[in-house]
Amino acid sequence: MSASGTVEKSEEADGAGSGGGELLFCGGTVWDSLPKKTMPVEAQLVSPTRIRSLVGVDIRFVASSCSSCHFVALDVEGRCYTWGRNEKGQLGHGDTRQRSLPSIVQGLSKHRIVNAATGKNHTVVITDDGQSFSFGFNKYGQLGTGSSKVEIEAFPVESLVSQATVTACGADFTVWLSSVEGSSIITAGLPQYGQLGHGTDNEYNTKDSSVRLAYEPQPRPRSIASLSEKTIIKVACGTNHTVAADSNGFVYTWGFGGYGRLGHREPKDEWAPRLVEVFQRHNVLPHNAIVCAGSVSSACTGGGGQLYMWGKMKINGDEWMYPKPVMDLSGWNIRCMASGNMHHFIGADDSCISWGVSQFGELGYGPLGQKSSVNPKKVDSLDGMHVISVACGLSFSVIVVDKQNIVDRLDEFEVFEGAAIEETEVNDNGTSVMNSANKLEPKAANSKKRKQEDSSDEDESENESDDYEANGKSARTKSKRRGKSSGRGRGKGGGGTRGKAAVAKSSNRGSGHAKAEEKGSSGRARGRKAKS
Repeated sequence: MSASGTVEKSEEADGAGSGGGELLFCGGTVWDSLPKKTMPVEAQLVSPTRIRSLVGVDIRFVASSCSSCHFVALDVEGRCYTWGRNEKGQLGHGDTRQRSLPSIVQGLSKHRIVNAATGKNHTVVITDDGQSFSFGFNKYGQLGTGSSKVEIEAFPVESLVSQATVTACGADFTVWLSSVEGSSIITAGLPQYGQLGHGTDNEYNTKDSSVRLAYEPQPRPRSIASLSEKTIIKVACGTNHTVAADSNGFVYTWGFGGYGRLGHREPKDEWAPRLVEVFQRHNVLPHNAIVCAGSVSSACTGGGGQLYMWGKMKINGDEWMYPKPVMDLSGWNIRCMASGNMHHFIGADDSCISWGVSQFGELGYGPLGQKSSVNPKKVDSLDGMHVISVACGLSFSVIVVDKQNIVDRLDEFEVFEGAAIEETEVNDNGTSVMNSANKLEPKAANSKKRKQEDSSDEDESENESDDYEANGKSARTKSKRRGKSSGRGRGKGGGGTRGKAAVAKSSNRGSGHAKAEEKGSSGRARGRKAKS
């Protein structure tokens, strides 16, 4: 899940009812190179692969996000493991040294962790007694400690949120769900596109004589007033937007509106939660619905488990300006979903399904399979496996499969021993210090060496995937000021008082009306037919 806090605390505590599972990983492993287009072949895990330090560990939940190059895994005992990029201390180990293999966050050893989420450079976790701890970059107050003066917190620190149940992270902001009456959803961090939901972006001129703009951080967690009478039970965050669902099945979105990712038939930024019109009356979400957000898209499951998506679905083609059903997945029992930069992973029935743009094998199709896929396609090596949890990062995917009845099959998966790179640490004066690391390649559990082979059957658009980096630069460049102009016209704190120049019309937004269905979509078969 993008900012994987889309499940209630009670559901998280139970996991899949199986006592946890085995963690598998696919995608790039040179974290400081992401999202560049080039990476050594030996650093690309194109098939689901076990990770040495977690072999045999019962993992219940994994978290990453479309803007993250690091991961969190929680086991059935409530221990928290982190690994990946760490230049801002986002792994919580008290240093800035990146790690290619998971290790336990010792600063949380006295707590049982039940939920977690990651941003671009920060991490937030929730304990079983409702405490929230965070670590990493805090320049914009995204750790929720009430202060942004200390920019890096390399050890876990407690956030000012009580009775927390779930958390989700955008690139530089954090959302918490709480059981406190009247404060069911709370936000902190960077308010730039209105993604905090408080009716403003806190924009100001850095100097009276300057046109340079800045955004006042919000380090103290604050509940969203317009949702004070609602009980929010699901939430997910993209890079700069938020999707939430309440106990009545209504869906709200706010934040950056580029590519129609808010689902309002227009690409405007929204500074406060706005009801998604499609999910009313006959289309209200069931209590067990999935809510997900990627870098440039959003998704949820409606009645009957039908998956709806909106935003930028692929490199070429029109945006989906409002929620549309993904017909290829009609009839599937979808239990979990995650979206990365431009790729998606789903656990459904006894299968795992992925699609989108892949740079380093993050779709898991294997060395002989295609690299990218426009349409949902089964991950063949995981066929027949029950997926407990999924997470997608900038150019990688993490899957947890139930080990029941598949122990023998797990021996067929290769085991990743560690990245063939040198790890870096940033010292006090900001200089990078190289730390020697064993240059090991992935090994097969049955001692068979993996055949490294690039697939020639790639999606025609994958070579353009770097246009959609997880930090949203491409989208923001095209529509940064456009959203401000139209959004303020909705009476959310008008922008005319700040003397800003009129903005150019976005070249790829058209009139803002809903766009027609892509040709041929009506001819898709309706049934259980994700491609295999």
